[in-house]
Amino acid sequence: MAKKILDVKPTRMELLRIRKRKALAMKGYQLLSEKRDALISSFFKLIKERKKKRQEMEEKLMEAYKSLIMAEMVMGEEKVHWLAEKISKERKIKMEKSNIMGVSIPKFELGEEIKLDYSLLSTHSEFDEAIKKANEVLEKIVEVAEVEGSIQLLGKEIEKTKRRVNALEYIFIPRLLATISYIERQLEEREREDFFRRKRMKALLQKHEY
Repeated sequence: MAKKILDVKPTRMELLRIRKRKALAMKGYQLLSEKRDALISSFFKLIKERKKKRQEMEEKLMEAYKSLIMAEMVMGEEKVHWLAEKISKERKIKMEKSNIMGVSIPKFELGEEIKLDYSLLSTHSEFDEAIKKANEVLEKIVEVAEVEGSIQLLGKEIEKTKRRVNALEYIFIPRLLATISYIERQLEEREREDFFRRKRMKALLQKHEY
């Protein structure tokens, strides 16, 4: 269980110092709350975008699958597989980064399309269409991967920011307020004691004068 007050001496200097800390903590709390809200807003926008991108990807996958089936029906499964082996299997992905409220978000850019290492005369238009659709699918997969990565990074940052906001709101700021209140009470009590002490001293002095 957190201590209710800080371990400080109840002096006016400490009171000023704790008040400054409280002001900084309040400002930090406000800034972090704004950051948390902005991150959550961006997070839900990405969730909505992911749904759209996934749907587009699934549609492209279905189109590519149908094109492949048609190519196999027209050219034969063996020839399609043989031609597929002649296609370069690698497409480079360039990664850059963007920034959302201090969070580094990945941005993927797909490299050049798959190179065709065969004569167009030896194929059918259905096979060329299947290749085209496969490239479109790959682009959609990369888009989904980008969104998924962004969602994961934002989710982690939201949790971290929420923990810091909660720590300020429920532990640190209340502790500072309690400490300020404690010091103020102690100082008021000392002032009352000093007042009564001076009053007694004055009464004693007056008594001796007579």
